[in-house]
Parts: sequence; C-alpha cells; structure tokens
Amino acid sequence: MSPLSNLVQDELPAAVATRHDLHAHPELGYKETRTSEVVQRHLSALGIEFKLGVAGGTGVLGWIPATTDAGSARTVALRADMDALPILENTGVEYQSTTPGVMHACGHDGHTTILMTTASLLKKLPERRNNVLLVFQPAEEGGAGGEKMCIEGALRGALIGRPADAIFGLHGFPNIKVGHVTTRNGPLLAAASQFVVHIKGKGAHAAQPNAGIDPIVIAAHIITALQTIASRSVNPVDSVVVTVGQVIAGVAHNVIPDSAKLSGTLRALNDATNELGKRKIGEISENVAAAFGGSASVEWIGAYPVTFNDPTLTDEFRQVASRVLGSDFVHEEAHPTMGGEDFSFYGREVPASFFFLGLLPDGRESYPNLHSPEFDFNDHAIPTGVRLMCELAQSK
Repeated sequence: MSPLSNLVQDELPAAVATRHDLHAHPELGYKETRTSEVVQRHLSALGIEFKLGVAGGTGVLGWIPATTDAGSARTVALRADMDALPILENTGVEYQSTTPGVMHACGHDGHTTILMTTASLLKKLPERRNNVLLVFQPAEEGGAGGEKMCIEGALRGALIGRPADAIFGLHGFPNIKVGHVTTRNGPLLAAASQFVVHIKGKGAHAAQPNAGIDPIVIAAHIITALQTIASRSVNPVDSVVVTVGQVIAGVAHNVIPDSAKLSGTLRALNDATNELGKRKIGEISENVAAAFGGSASVEWIGAYPVTFNDPTLTDEFRQVASRVLGSDFVHEEAHPTMGGEDFSFYGREVPASFFFLGLLPDGRESYPNLHSPEFDFNDHAIPTGVRLMCELAQSK
C-alpha cells in the first residue's frame, strides 16, 4: 500500500499536466491522431513494447510482461478510451479545448491519463506476477472502437503479447464522491442502438393539406406510438428506453414537405428485450406511416451490447478495491444504468469487469453531468483510479 501510494503521488504532477494537455486538444472518434501520438511517446519513453495503428489507425496496445515466466503468467488487460465529443466547451478552465465545438465532455482524457500513469508505475515495480495488456481505444462515443479492437484480435494475442485472461475498465462518474467506487454483478450498462426512421409522404402547399401526405404528422404519431413499447410491449419489471432525440423535416412554414426523418436510441438490459424493441420500432413506424398513406423504413446504426460484469471477476475487483481503498469506499450499484458502453464488446471475449470512479469533489452536492458543456474530469480522482488499476493488474 504505502510504496504504491508514494509512487502515485510522485507521478501525480506529471499525470495532471498530461490530463490538461489532452483536455486542451480533444479529438473525435477515429481522429485521435495527436492523442495516440502522446500515448505512443509515453510508452516509448518507458521502454514498453506497443502496437500502433489498431482499430482504424489510432488505437494503441501496450505490453508489459511479467517479470518471471511470462509465458504461463496470467494476462490482465486494462482499457482506456481516448475520444472526445462534438460539444462546445463552457468550463472556463485555463486548459479548456482549443478546438471549437469539440471537448472532453465524458472524461476520456482522465481515463487515458490514468492508464498512462498506471503504465509508468507498473514499469517501476521490481516484480510483476501478471502480464499486462494496455488497451488505448478510439471511438467509444458511438463509433464502436471496442468492437474493432476485438475484431482485429486485440485480446487474442494476435497483435501483441499473449491472449488476455480478463479485462478491467473504469468510467468517471459525477454523482459518486472522489475516492469512492461503485459497481455491480451482471448488467451494469444497457445495450444501446441508434435508429433512424425515414418517412416518405407527398409534398403540398400548406393551405391544401388534402393534396399531400404530411410526413410531419406521420412523424408525430410515430413518436407518440413508440412510447407504447415501454408501456405496453415490455414486462413492467423489465427496463427499456426508446427516445427520439432528433426530428428533421421541412424547408418553410407554409410548405408540407415530402419527407421527414427521426433519429433516436433504443436501450435495454437484455438481448431478448433489445430484439423486441427493434422489431416493434420497425412495425410501429411502417404501419403508422401506411395508415396515413405514406411509408417508413428504419435504419439501424451501431449497436452496443449490454455491459455485463462477470461475477467472479467483479468479486475480485471488490476484494482489491476494499483492500486498497477500504470497504467503506466500495459501493454497490443498486440498479443498472441505461447508458451504453462499448467496453461491452470485450466482455464477449473474456471475463470483464467495469466500475465507476467517483468525481464529486468533497463538500459539493453536485457536479456537472457527463456530456454537458460544463463537465471537466476531476484531477483528484486520478490517484484512486491509478492505484486500483495497478493493483488489479497484479491481483491473484
């Protein structure tokens, strides 16, 4: 405990500087060129073998072998996501984004910094019982970079090192106090899919609606009808969310357009409910449109599975976290959250465990939410994240 804590404190100034640098230079999914180069330079300076150009070009895999018998040692993977969001920053911090309209509103600058700092500390350990695979992943925010990492063999030893036996990941959470962590066995985050409903009608003058087929009216009825999926199609004790977040239609106030488009998201906590939701969205959209004389088709863009925490590995996380932080700082998530995470793809290949890292400052009642223009990862959470990642990397 004490030697590792001292090492973390020694590395903290450099870690904070790195985090601020990454925050000031955010990059969207699959465009994290500079971020990837920062990671590569860091690993190179530490003498850590790495593979670049993964998952579309910006992903990086680092390999730290066990100090003895790496061929038979356990291999633990640790993952961090690197991408930012298309949001105009409004934090006012001195290191705020230098790229207008792009910011680290989800804390991936903090996640990447934690894994980079973990790499520094692991290299300083005189003995390492496990091999460690460092997974620096692009495009978590809707780009399914985790899926690409898996398809290319990141966890199978196809690109570097040996096959992973387990993987851990974290995410900063604003409603949990700094120094605290929380998780749960089984489903932690929902399956998440984006859908687009393309509606075809018939254009007309606004004063002669009888001469056309109004796609905006069709869209309105589809939006309302989609809410019956949760209220009438899914078991009341199950969880599903259908949200339409974007409506695109029309060119003028006095013109009925010939088409409209709806874009939204489907969230569910198990595969059966997810498939039911997809089927119902298609049926409702097509049949409602037909009832008004129009037509509709549904396009699905991306699909993240349920983020499922392996119970055995998550129990291991609890044991490590309780030893490192104290049991009073390790909590249970009573319910899954309906947010989505492409860490879920790794859990389909190896036992996986994901946990939430507290960001709420001491003495504060609230903190800006993830994906808000005011959000900024809390530097005081870095030591907790690093200590846990280091200990998880060498557990058992």
